[in-house]
Amino acid sequence: MNRGRFAVPAGVADWATALGVAALMLVTGLSGPHPSGGRELLGSVLLAGGGLALGARRRAPLTVLVITGLCAVGYLAAGFEALAVSYLVAVYSSVRAGRRSVTLAVSVSLIGVLHLTAGVLHDWAAREVVTQARHTLELAWLIAAFAAGEAVRQAERRADEAERTREETALRRADEERLRIARELHDSLTHQISVIKVQSEVAVHVARRRGEEVSDALLAIQQAGREASRELRATLEALRDDDTTPPPGLDDLPDLVKRFQGAGLETTLTVEGHPRAVPDAVSRTAYRIVQESLTNVTRHASATTASVLIDYRPDGLRVHVDDDGRTTVPSTPTPTPTPGLGLLGMRERVSALGGRLRAEPRTAGGFTVQAELPTDGTS
Repeated sequence: MNRGRFAVPAGVADWATALGVAALMLVTGLSGPHPSGGRELLGSVLLAGGGLALGARRRAPLTVLVITGLCAVGYLAAGFEALAVSYLVAVYSSVRAGRRSVTLAVSVSLIGVLHLTAGVLHDWAAREVVTQARHTLELAWLIAAFAAGEAVRQAERRADEAERTREETALRRADEERLRIARELHDSLTHQISVIKVQSEVAVHVARRRGEEVSDALLAIQQAGREASRELRATLEALRDDDTTPPPGLDDLPDLVKRFQGAGLETTLTVEGHPRAVPDAVSRTAYRIVQESLTNVTRHASATTASVLIDYRPDGLRVHVDDDGRTTVPSTPTPTPTPGLGLLGMRERVSALGGRLRAEPRTAGGFTVQAELPTDGTS
């Protein structure tokens, strides 16, 4: 997790460690007692090779453990008296990776190989060096490396557990806050919206029974109450349950059109092109554009008909909503009216997807809303 600090990439750190250990091994090996000639060259290669092998200690800790151990046996047998730093680092890395049993077995085996090597060498000088140098792999050093690796492994495990605990706590608090908001909405809004809805329904019913003409404003209140009640109920369900039905999209447009038809608006839905799956964000935005457009028609336009066109194109989706309301294009230029919150919301949704929205009066009367939504070639 990023904690706001500069972090060196793991690969860079590993190779920096490998180069440093290789340099240290060469310096200490060549500065102390060591042979000459071909054995000096071989021992130098093994000293450097054991250090450079540490560059892969995260990816293959056991392989590096074996390589550094063999290199240690080789340069000690060649006559170099140097501390097996590369092998101790490999022990630390292997234990840190959780390979404790294998690391212990390899280390015990390596000590045995050193004793065996000392016993079979014919070069008494080299034999004496190996006998003395086996102290570089004595139990004290191995225990120190082993303990260091285990301590770091346990610390990392505790850190991971603490991180998971923090995430679980954050999720639990988010759930509690979500449920609190749901309760607040239910207690504060549900009753008020229900009163508005019931009162408007009663007012419309009474007016029609008396044979009176129902005003457009009252019908708009009735429709708004129904829509607000439905939206609030869906919102409360979403807040109370993470596994709720996904937000409405293109597949829900037929039901949306039927609801407006039931409210007295003659609405048609036409689909052109080849229907296909589109990104969820595009599907939701298309639904909201149609919903907001038809809602505006019922509230403000005094229209009797509305048409919805969904056109599937190769590179996008076109949404077109027309109505026959009273809005007309003025004969003389007038300042552009300030868009309502619904239109602003549509523009924000479309812009977020990189699309275009056009909303303006029609020459023949009424209003048109057209949106072009890119689908990024989704098929």
